[in-house]
Amino acid sequence: MISTIADYLQYPFVRNALIVGILVSFCASLLGVTLVLKRFSFIGDGLSHAAFGAMAIAAVLRVNNNMIVVMPITVICAVLILRTGNGRIKGDASVAMLSVGALAIGYLLLNMFPTSTNISGDVCSTLFGSSLILTLSTADVWISVIMSIVLIITFVLFYNKLFAITFDEQFSAATGMRTGLYNTIIAVITAVVIVLAMNLAGSLLTSALIIFPALSAMRVFKGFKSVVICSAAVGVFSSALGIILSILASTPVGSTIVAVQIVVFIAFSAVGKLLQRG
Repeated sequence: MISTIADYLQYPFVRNALIVGILVSFCASLLGVTLVLKRFSFIGDGLSHAAFGAMAIAAVLRVNNNMIVVMPITVICAVLILRTGNGRIKGDASVAMLSVGALAIGYLLLNMFPTSTNISGDVCSTLFGSSLILTLSTADVWISVIMSIVLIITFVLFYNKLFAITFDEQFSAATGMRTGLYNTIIAVITAVVIVLAMNLAGSLLTSALIIFPALSAMRVFKGFKSVVICSAAVGVFSSALGIILSILASTPVGSTIVAVQIVVFIAFSAVGKLLQRG
């Protein structure tokens, strides 16, 4: 098996898939800790549905680089979720409206303006991921690398602020911190991660890349920094192993990665229980 993997790694498309997959998973894992602790996981799920609708719009418009359309629409939806969630429509209701509405409009557009003869296949690939991660162009790889670096730098620069609003947002606001601004930054980063992860896991499975590594790390570690580091390690390991297994077994990339993350979560849960007993 090791020799087979070494043979595959000689191909540029496999190396590109691993580079993008590892970077995207690393960013998602870093962000996931904050989202889970702030109970913002629903935002990632809602934005993944919004990204599907945006992808449908890009397909109908026949845009060569669909990220030009998908990225701004998803970011706008992230800001709208925060704004409406603080208004007369509560957060869970606004996310539900967005999720159902985006899925319905996206599927309607693909049926009204079909881009191919296999609409069901296109929809399934967009929702659950396909082999697009293995057909990335050099431009796609560089876009993912640059955006990932920007996200990592943003997370590092605002680490203390994110830590503060994660654990006590009301106290942070009382000290004069602009909590609304930093919540918006979190939502925008989430939107960018969702868009970057769509080629890897599809619009419906991207939220798993954010949630599972954080939950796994929390089974064993308690400190914020240790959870963040462990979450990042779990995310990178799961994605790298999932991509390799999907290539070897010819299985869907996104589903394979999520399956690996589920196994890792079960293992971490077992270790956490053993540590508690000890």
